Amino acid sequence: MRFQLRDEPGAARSVAYLMLAAAPLVFVTGIVLPDEHPLGWVVAIALVCLVMAGGGAMSYWRPARLPRLWWLVAPFATTIMIAGLNFASRDAAAGSQFFYLWPILYAANFLSNRNAGLTLALVSAGQAAVGFTVLSPGHALADWISITVAFTLTAIVVASSLRNRHDRLREVLEAQALVDPLTGVANRRSFDGSLARASHGGGPLALLTVDIDHFKSINDTWGHGAGDRALQAVAEALRTVAKRTDDVVARLGGDEFALLLRTDRDGARHAADEVRAALEAAAELPSGPPGLSIGIAVLPDHAGTAEELRAASDDALYRAKDGGRGRTAMAVTPPGRHSTGQPAEVSAAG
Repeated sequence: MRFQLRDEPGAARSVAYLMLAAAPLVFVTGIVLPDEHPLGWVVAIALVCLVMAGGGAMSYWRPARLPRLWWLVAPFATTIMIAGLNFASRDAAAGSQFFYLWPILYAANFLSNRNAGLTLALVSAGQAAVGFTVLSPGHALADWISITVAFTLTAIVVASSLRNRHDRLREVLEAQALVDPLTGVANRRSFDGSLARASHGGGPLALLTVDIDHFKSINDTWGHGAGDRALQAVAEALRTVAKRTDDVVARLGGDEFALLLRTDRDGARHAADEVRAALEAAAELPSGPPGLSIGIAVLPDHAGTAEELRAASDDALYRAKDGGRGRTAMAVTPPGRHSTGQPAEVSAAG
């Protein structure tokens, strides 16, 4: 992305630390240490220090009040400020050039490669403007080449190695945050987002809410290890039915699962039968294949929104349990809503 900003909180902290640290440093080096103190210079340095201190305080304590564009232009503004101070003080020493490291590191870490390249070009131009004004041409050229090469290598290392490693770690953590660690299927947080997105798509959408019958007795009789294996077997049986890329299998918590399919009532009923058949084939379970109660609701037959679909499927699940467990129940069509299938029913497995 052209104006990509990565990790806005981290960018805000980086800007805050720079400005809060730079303000007193500029005050000391610009006003306290010099032997001469022209009034105009003192006023200019004092204003720069106040702006940096204020910007640092806002970035640290009130970052939300600053426009998002600020985090994108911060390295460019900082580069211009460093070059301006160096030019005004006619300071081309190596120490003054090291201040350019901050915008280089910031852009390489938080901005896109294009913006990092633009920052590097601006730093190189700023250093050249000061060096060729203050130093002899030969000395200025040598300094300009060496500093530009050093900063370029620094930016490449940060952008290609450290940033990519950080991105991979963040992707892993984000994926783990959306997956149930025991079964490997989506967790409730991930499922809620998938349901909200799918409910706005076209075509019928079926939600199967699945509960393991008498799961507590499995844990009490065979141990929690057997209970975990039963949960994994149910998740695997649901996966065999979720064949499309937009189908979703999720563990909502405890022994409750959900299966989201882009299908109609007949397809959902057939999917429930397939889940039971797949689970019956899991002969390695010490407790034997567990029974399932399944509630089915279909959008738009039984609901018009994601929340209504969830409520209708939960209601159907409760009716399946009340009917004797080990059953599949279809949701009741609300009054006034057109149904494209058969009336609500509860059927035994098999």
